[in-house]
Amino acid sequence: MSGQQGKKALPTIAPSTSGDRLFRVLGTMVRPTYHAIASIKIEGRENLPQKGGYIVVANHTTEVDPITVAYAPFISGALPRFLAKDSLFRAPVLGWLMCKMAHIPVIRGSVDARKSLITARSVVEAGGAVVIFPEGTTTHDPDTWPMQARTGAARLALATGAPVIPVAHWGDEQILSYEYVDGPDGKKKEKRKVSLWPRKTVHVKIGQPMNIAALVDDPSPQAKRTRTELNIVTEAMMDEITALLAHIRGEQAPKGRWNPKTKRRELPGETTGVTSTLGEPDEN
Repeated sequence: MSGQQGKKALPTIAPSTSGDRLFRVLGTMVRPTYHAIASIKIEGRENLPQKGGYIVVANHTTEVDPITVAYAPFISGALPRFLAKDSLFRAPVLGWLMCKMAHIPVIRGSVDARKSLITARSVVEAGGAVVIFPEGTTTHDPDTWPMQARTGAARLALATGAPVIPVAHWGDEQILSYEYVDGPDGKKKEKRKVSLWPRKTVHVKIGQPMNIAALVDDPSPQAKRTRTELNIVTEAMMDEITALLAHIRGEQAPKGRWNPKTKRRELPGETTGVTSTLGEPDEN
């Protein structure tokens, strides 16, 4: 049995009045702290739906990203739930808070992972907002561009038919970054680097809702999905995010997308590109 499969499943908790209250209190407390270390500039807030559930997909550069990406939905009245790796839910205090606020744990490569998408779907169908980082982890691209992604966000979007809002951000990677240093065994070790001063400027650009239905032959939520369809939708999401990021950075994005397995950028079609996620097969 693999380490992932051997993990005990975490309970998923539906949003509740007390959990929502805690979410609002913590969000209100975090805002001034965030403002103390960063000036956040948001463009495209009008693209967030005012009614009904929706899905936010965003690039992932640092552990600060959840606060950055949730900022606009939160001040717009939503309580965005995140799909996040299960280890965060097992941490003391933080784990309890995340469960209480009804964020959604994901045990990668496990049978229980399918339940994460079912839970996320119920949140969206109840009119809530769900945030997913399609890459599944912080980007490994040496220039911090979005890397190849997983198919979980595409699955959720196709299963719900909910609006998909692409979001890109840039600047919070300066708050918490990584550098590689030589370890005692001669191998490179990853070392966190925190920089709270001088105050950083963080840019967030929110794109228009994507027309996911136009990317597949049958957009009905009940339709079975092929690997090809999931890859097409996932690539479209990442293309939108990358274009928004290029606009923020004022740079042209590189051709191809970083493959963390081969450790190089690959053009579409060069490999299978996006990978399955949440322990599900790529073909239903």
